[in-house]
Order: sequence, then C-alpha cells, then structure tokens
Amino acid sequence: MRHFLHNEAAGGILLMGAAALAMIVANSPLSESYFHTLHAKVGPLSLAHWINDGLMALFFLLVGLEIKREFVDGHLATWSDRLLPSIAAIGGMALPAIVYLGIAGSTPGLARGWAIPAATDIAFAIGVMALLGKRVPTSLKLFLTTVAIVDDMGAVAIIALAYTSQISGLALLAAAVVMGAMFILNRVGVRMLWPYLALAFLLWLAVLLSGVHATIAGVLAATMVPIQRSRGAPDDELSPLHRLEHGLHPWVAFGIIPIFGFANAGVSFAGIGIEHILAPLPLGVAAGLFVGKQLGVFGAVWACDRYHIAPKPGGATWLQIYGTALLCGIGFTMSLFIGGLAFADPLLVDEVKIGVLGGSILSALAGFIVLRFAANSVRR
Repeated sequence: MRHFLHNEAAGGILLMGAAALAMIVANSPLSESYFHTLHAKVGPLSLAHWINDGLMALFFLLVGLEIKREFVDGHLATWSDRLLPSIAAIGGMALPAIVYLGIAGSTPGLARGWAIPAATDIAFAIGVMALLGKRVPTSLKLFLTTVAIVDDMGAVAIIALAYTSQISGLALLAAAVVMGAMFILNRVGVRMLWPYLALAFLLWLAVLLSGVHATIAGVLAATMVPIQRSRGAPDDELSPLHRLEHGLHPWVAFGIIPIFGFANAGVSFAGIGIEHILAPLPLGVAAGLFVGKQLGVFGAVWACDRYHIAPKPGGATWLQIYGTALLCGIGFTMSLFIGGLAFADPLLVDEVKIGVLGGSILSALAGFIVLRFAANSVRR
C-alpha cells in the first residue's frame, strides 16, 4: 500500500504539471499546432482518439486490476471493510449528479452530462495529500483510496450503461467468446501473462467494434487475470495479477495519465468571459465537484458514524475527514473522460473542461487548506 500511494502521489503531481502545461500551450502562440496535432489522423483515428480509446484502455485495465485486488486481497475484502467507503462513494456520486442536474439539467441537451462530476481522480487527490506529508493520518489516505476505487467502479458502470448508443450484437458475441477463453485459462491454472494480454487485445478490438466504449475492455480483461492471495504479507511474486499491476502501474502513472491530461486539459480562454464561466454547464460541473462531492462523502461518513452503521476512519478528527471529503471533489481524469463521451460539440467539451478545472482546483485548494489547518490544530 505504501508503494501504491507513493506511485499515485508522484503520478498525481506529474498530472498536475501536465494539465498546467496544456493550459499554457493552449493559450500561447503554439495553440493552433497543439489542437491541429490532436485532431490529426493517425490511421483510422485521430491522435486524440488513440489516446482516449487506446492508451486509456490500459488505464482502465489497471483500474480493474486494482479493484479486483482490493476486493479479493485488500482493504475491501470483507463486507465490514467495504461498508463505509461504499456508502461514502455512493453519496459522493449521487449528490454531485443532483447538484449538476439542479443547475444545468433544465437546459436542453445538458442533462446528458449528469455523470461528469461523479468520480474522484485518485492520482490527483493522493498527489495533493502527498504535499501534506505526515500531517494526514494513514487511515484517511486509505479511506480516500478505497472511496476512489469504489467511485471508479461506479464510473465504469456509468460509461458502459449511460454512454453506449448503438450496439453490434456480433461484436459483443465475439467479446463474450474472448472472455470465455480467458475464463477457461484462469480455471485451468494458466499463470503466464502473455496469453491473457493477447486475448485482452482481441477483447479491446471486439468491444471497440461493438459500440460500447473500448476502455471497458480493460476492466473486463482485468477480472479474468488470476490472483494469488497474500493478505497481510507482501504481494505474491507468483500471482499474475500482482505482477501485471506492478509492471503496468509506472507506465500508467508516469506516462499514460500525464499524456491524457496534456491532451484533454487544454482549453483556449480567447474570447471567454465571465458569462461563459457562469454558464449552466461549467457551473453545474464545478458545483457538482466542489459542493456535491463534499456534501455526499462527508454526509455519508457522518451518518454512518452517527447511526452506528460503520465507524469513521480511526485516528482522524472530523475536520480532517471534511478536508478529505473536499479532496474527493477532484474529478480531473475521469470527469474529463466522461465529458468527452457526453458531448460531441467542441464548444460544450470546452465548457466541461472549464467546469472540471474550476471544480477540481477549488476542491484541491480547499482540501489542502482544511487538512493543513486541521493538522496544526491537532498538534496544538
């Protein structure tokens, strides 16, 4: 877990830098070259599509591996472990959607973006926590990580169910056959990784052609990778899932996610006034992240503790828990990703970016300040 948090923190800080660089380039003399390169065709798809549909499939593969490890061999292995982060994650997904719909839902065509503020960016949030060092209790770092993992599960389900328009039955049948082959390999005890990776590529191709977003193939493939339990001990070196996760994590954290951030965070502010920033779409996204997330997560933890459903994270004050709930409003990577699926109009996508950046930055700054103040109060 220390290794995981270290990588997530370093990757999150790198992601912040990539996002800042994208904003600088998009508002510099290099702006035209930046956007032209992203939309340039590389084979059948644009460079931006290869990043969002291809590279991000590896990100979702890692997400799937992390989810499976946590549920089989980690901090979500028992129902008592799952209860608090699951309820907090549900609250943290429902309230942002309600806030968004309350602001933007009545505007024609914008209700489709209800899921944009629903998920937490674990890398960005842990990166902000890393800046606080030992001022944040370990229990809150684990709580934030597990809430974000359950969040990711919800986001994957939303992408599969809410943002799939046309379905190809033949391609889905091919995907099911590939999944069946991976299941058989798992059941007969195949522990080499290359057969699973080869079939995962075929699964990605089948899902891409099916109409379901291709990144879902990453999560589906992860469920079929065998895992060797090693609870309470270092990861088992013979476990295929642990080996693949450790091998993939640096490439995703230090390569794929920063590339995604650089390719998707850039928005030109030329001609954008206060009326655009306060338009229903960016305002709904920002309010969903900043207001909805903190209310949903903190309210869920308070209710669980108050009514003896599940205790709050040990060794943490309520002010520290509130600061962590604020950090859950950092929705950068997944929010940008869902925003690109929700809207095809480039102007609406730019408004999503403004809302995501605004809500995430507000959440990061407020969470950092509250946690810093809370740590000083505890020391005094």
